Amino acid sequence: MKLIPPLTALRCFEAAARLGGVTQAARELHVTHSAVSQQIKVLEDSMGLALFIREARGLRLTEVGRLYALEIRTALRDITHATRRAQARPQESELVIATLPSFAQHWLVPRLASFREAHPYYRVRLLTSLQVEDLRQGACDVGIRMGQGHWPDVAQQKLFDDEIVAVAAPHFALAPNGRFPVTAEDVMACPLISSPDTPWTDWCRAAQVAEPADEAVVLSANDSNIVIGAVLMGQGIALERRSLVGHALARGELVQITGIRVPYRYPYWLVWQQREMLNARQAHFAQWIEGQVDVYLRGSASA
Repeated sequence: MKLIPPLTALRCFEAAARLGGVTQAARELHVTHSAVSQQIKVLEDSMGLALFIREARGLRLTEVGRLYALEIRTALRDITHATRRAQARPQESELVIATLPSFAQHWLVPRLASFREAHPYYRVRLLTSLQVEDLRQGACDVGIRMGQGHWPDVAQQKLFDDEIVAVAAPHFALAPNGRFPVTAEDVMACPLISSPDTPWTDWCRAAQVAEPADEAVVLSANDSNIVIGAVLMGQGIALERRSLVGHALARGELVQITGIRVPYRYPYWLVWQQREMLNARQAHFAQWIEGQVDVYLRGSASA
C-alpha cells in the first residue's frame, strides 16, 4: 500500500466530500463525472478503505472518509500556500520591495529609473499594501515602513523624518473672499480633506488657529493617494506629508499654503529580515536609497 496516494485522486475525493457529490466535484474541477468517480475508486483501492457509501441517491461519506476529508482539505490548503510562497520568493534577478502605496507612487517610483540605470540586471517588483508585510515569509527583499521602529525580528535603518504641510490645487479658490487662500485663517474657512495619519491638531496649534469643526471636513480617507487625488481636483485643502507632495509642489500641480511645517510623528525606515545578512540586491538597493534620501533632504531643506 502506498503511503502517499496520487494527488489527483486526493483532489477529486476532497471536492466530492466537500461539495456533497461527484457531479458538483466534476463541475468545480472541470473534468467529467466518470473521471472523478474513477479517481475516488483509485484512492479507495490504494488505501484499502471505503471512503464513501454508494446509495441510490448518490454518495455518503463513511466516518473514516469524513475525518480523512477534513485532514486532506487542510493538507491541500497547506500545499497551495506553500506553492504560492515559493512562487512569490524573489529570484536572483528580481528585487522585491514592500511598501505603502502612497510612498511607492509619490516618492519611490519617480526615483526608480536611476536605480534601474545603475543596476539594469535587476527587475523591480513592488508589493504595495496598507498592511505591514511580514518579512519572515520571504516574499520580499526589503520593506520601507513608517513607524517608531523596534519591530521584532526585523533589521532596520532609518531613512528620514517627514513633515506635514497644507496644500491645495493652484485653481482652488474657495476662501471667503473668493480668492486663493493664503493665511491659516483662510484655510480654516475652506472645505478640508482629512486623513487619520495627518490630523489638523498640531498644524492648527502651530498656526495659532482653532481646530476645524467637523462639518468643515468634506472628505476623509485612510489612503494618501485618495487625499492627494481629491486635492488635485480642487475639492479642498489637505495636510499631507512633504515626501508625498514634493514633486507636485515642484511641478506647480499643488501649492503649499503658508510656510508652516509640522513634524510628522512617524519616520521612514528601510527594513529587512533580521537573520539575513544583506545579499547583493539588498545591499545595492540600500546604498542607492541612502543616496536618494541625501538628495531629497538637501532639497527639502532649501524648499
